[in-house]
Amino acid sequence: MSRTFGAATALSDLPDVLLSNIIAAVSDTRSRNAAALVCRKWLLLERATRSSLSLRGNVRDLVFVPTCFRSVSHLDLSLLSPWGHPLFSSAAADVDAALIAALLHRAFPSVTSLTLYARNPSGLHLLAPQWPQLTKVKLVRWHQRPHIPPGADFTPLFEHCQSILSLDLSCFYCWTEDLPPALNSQPNLSANLTKLDLINPSFAEGFKSEEITSITSACPNLKQFLVACMFDHRYIGFVSDETLLSISTNCPKLSVLHLVDSSALLNPRGDPNDEGFTDEDAVIGIATLIDMFTGLPMLEELVLDVCSNVRESRLALEQLNTKCPKLRSLKLGQFHGVCKANEASLDSRLDGIAMCQGLEALSIKNSADLTDLGLIAVARGCSKLAKFEVQGCRKITVRGMGTLACLLRRTLVEVKISCCKNLGAVSSLKALEPVRDRIERLHIDCVWDSVEQFEALKGVEYNFDLNKSEEAGVSMNKQSGFNFTNFFEGTGYEEMGRSKKKCKYSYDLNCSSMEGGDENGNGVCGKTWDRLQYLSLWIGVGELLSPLATAGLENCPVLEEIRIKIEGDCRDRSKPSEPAFGLSNLDRYPRLTKMHLDCGDTIGYAHTAPSGQMDLSPWERFYLSGIRYLSLRELDYWPPQDRDVNQRTLSLPSAGLLAECFTLRKLFIHGTTNEHFMKFLLRIPNLRDVQLREDYYPAPENDMSTEMRADSCSRFEDELNRRNIPD
Repeated sequence: MSRTFGAATALSDLPDVLLSNIIAAVSDTRSRNAAALVCRKWLLLERATRSSLSLRGNVRDLVFVPTCFRSVSHLDLSLLSPWGHPLFSSAAADVDAALIAALLHRAFPSVTSLTLYARNPSGLHLLAPQWPQLTKVKLVRWHQRPHIPPGADFTPLFEHCQSILSLDLSCFYCWTEDLPPALNSQPNLSANLTKLDLINPSFAEGFKSEEITSITSACPNLKQFLVACMFDHRYIGFVSDETLLSISTNCPKLSVLHLVDSSALLNPRGDPNDEGFTDEDAVIGIATLIDMFTGLPMLEELVLDVCSNVRESRLALEQLNTKCPKLRSLKLGQFHGVCKANEASLDSRLDGIAMCQGLEALSIKNSADLTDLGLIAVARGCSKLAKFEVQGCRKITVRGMGTLACLLRRTLVEVKISCCKNLGAVSSLKALEPVRDRIERLHIDCVWDSVEQFEALKGVEYNFDLNKSEEAGVSMNKQSGFNFTNFFEGTGYEEMGRSKKKCKYSYDLNCSSMEGGDENGNGVCGKTWDRLQYLSLWIGVGELLSPLATAGLENCPVLEEIRIKIEGDCRDRSKPSEPAFGLSNLDRYPRLTKMHLDCGDTIGYAHTAPSGQMDLSPWERFYLSGIRYLSLRELDYWPPQDRDVNQRTLSLPSAGLLAECFTLRKLFIHGTTNEHFMKFLLRIPNLRDVQLREDYYPAPENDMSTEMRADSCSRFEDELNRRNIPD
């Protein structure tokens, strides 16, 4: 019996509904653009399913904005060129501003989420009436606040868009006294707000206590409240017990609460040699914290970065597990005594932060008395942790961190270890060997401690049953036979796991392999980070990146993105000992295509340096040398800065070195430069998107005569767009 088969079915034969769902699932912008080039049908489906769009053209060309993206609901207008200029400025003086606003509405009628660089209120005066249905708004401004009455920035937005649910001011330079009166003047809008983000480094002293009370009173339905404030009682308007209680009373529906001291935003990194205690204690009582937790039963994410001592905090933290049963993410700054395991009298009962058994993300910052025993207690109690961060804890060592990694091997995928005196690059990577095959995102400090530093320590082996640790995490609380001393001697988990062992891991400082680990055939465990996709590094000025591979990161086959932050004062330093920082060593990572190179906190002389000292241009040459060996597609670069003149400028050597990175498609320079230096970048054959962004506080108000101004940016972009891009 014969059977005739018809022609093969192609992807284009799928029903439009299925094909549109497939295209809608594609998130990468370039992949969507490629799909739109297949045929007219695919073009229409791609345009009909695109929900987010960021306009990157020149503001003068807005009259030519395409009208085929009518389904876009999120529109970003904050990155239009020239960056930082008012949307309806002299760049488009030959076109009526109201006409441009109307054209934007015609092109994007379905917008409900808007991001806008609002250097002055004129842009909102014209755009807010076009989209009265807006529910999410993010305002951006890095320049100084204009001389306008308090609250005038928000007046046009609040008057025309009464349906706003989310307001993001985290990158908006304004006064703290601007917002409360604006919210109080619009009670209906304020009552509808569910998210308010006020974590802004431009607020030198943060929002005062009475302002926080006023905001929360005006917005009783907030579900997410993020605010910069001041906990130091020496300042007027500091956050006290009354402030915390007012938040829980006024906004009982909160699921996300971030209270961050403004000094933590300005100085995120401390001194590793610091003892951890500040000069002053926060005026926050343990009973008040418990009452606040009681009033926020829906809380899922909590950040308390206080920057003033909160002592004996474990009694309050114990209540989080019962008062806030939905809590999944917790960050604590300057909290001491987070669990009793730090004390001399040890027992097996878990307490403090270790009682928060539902946590999936935990960050502990500047806890002066956190020790290895505390880390082990945290790992025993919080057995679901997928993300763990520790910063500024000088008493923890590779032993405690390694044991925590072993205990959380099944869940841990993201780790940050920063500013810890006993955990440099080598020791941090050594401690994370138990989860090396699981980590996806990692941050370490490039403090090049040597292997000999901890190999010389007395070898201590911790043996335990990972298959039982999750079950034992709760049951051990009641077992009087377990104690931390036995655990450090390697008998605690071993004794408990003898009756039921499936796979035992052994952590030994003097051994680079683990039982049950992956071997390369000769009995030696490999150093492959199989799932690491994102790597973040901090490194001091003048130090080299070259030892990174030998420290333990020699093989990262799927690493796609790296962020390098360089910090320090180079004004008192002599010429670097080596000609290059070591970027060329990153060519060992075959899939590395994105880099953030942040030299913004490298301080020096932008102009002529004093006699016997170097200006910043040799340092830029030092840090960028070797970048041509990398196959980068996207690069964000923050030039070093001269704080005396509030300037970050791309120098001639750095422009020439960037021009040698021939694979770049996107280049964002977070500073300024001279127009003729930008000409070097035209040598990059595939370069498609370049922008200068002075996104730091406060952005310079007036461009210098030798640097890129609005006309200079337009000329460069015109020349860039006239080129024929091969792909």
